[in-house]
Amino acid sequence: MDQFQSMRVFARVVEAGSFTKAAESLNIPKASATKMVQQLETRLRVKLLNRTTRRLTVTPDGAAYYERTARLLNDPDDIEASMTNAQASPTGRLRVDVGAAIASLVVVPALPDFYKRFPDIQLDLGVSDRPVDLISDNVDCVIRGGDLIEQSLVARRIGNLALITVATPEYLAKHAAPSHPSDRKRATSWSTSSRRATGAPTRTSSRRTASTSNWPAATSCR
Repeated sequence: MDQFQSMRVFARVVEAGSFTKAAESLNIPKASATKMVQQLETRLRVKLLNRTTRRLTVTPDGAAYYERTARLLNDPDDIEASMTNAQASPTGRLRVDVGAAIASLVVVPALPDFYKRFPDIQLDLGVSDRPVDLISDNVDCVIRGGDLIEQSLVARRIGNLALITVATPEYLAKHAAPSHPSDRKRATSWSTSSRRATGAPTRTSSRRTASTSNWPAATSCR
């Protein structure tokens, strides 16, 4: 016996006031509805309904069972409705950590449009270039460039960010243009430029050297 289906049939019989109407609403034969309620009574060892040729009434045990059954049967519908509403209009707190370059070039400029689209999201945005442990750092999502190292995470590629090695004319006149990545060891400083599809490049300087590469920007989530 399908207990859940039997409970559904019993609840519908109580609400409809007859086996005939309940069976029609569930699109099942009346005999099947009657049999399922009888099997439910046998299993519970209580009488749920008083039936005569003219009338159907609910026993005290049946009324108590219906009250609890109705709550249980409504739970799946409530859960599905809440999930559908959550997808249509997300709400809650979202903790995101993003690298400094992507934050300044992509994420922060897009925040006004994000809040217009999702006004009920409370965004906690952390900006750092250090490795993040999503569990211990209590972070929901990170945006980073490079390959996914931790295979237990779920990642999605969201774009490409080009890192370009540049040099000033004065530097090239003094050191000559490098012909191989190993030539970087002679360098005393470097500057990288990250450019979006549109917009001017943003430069940063450092005492270290860096190679030219294309990093896939990806989100990683728990």
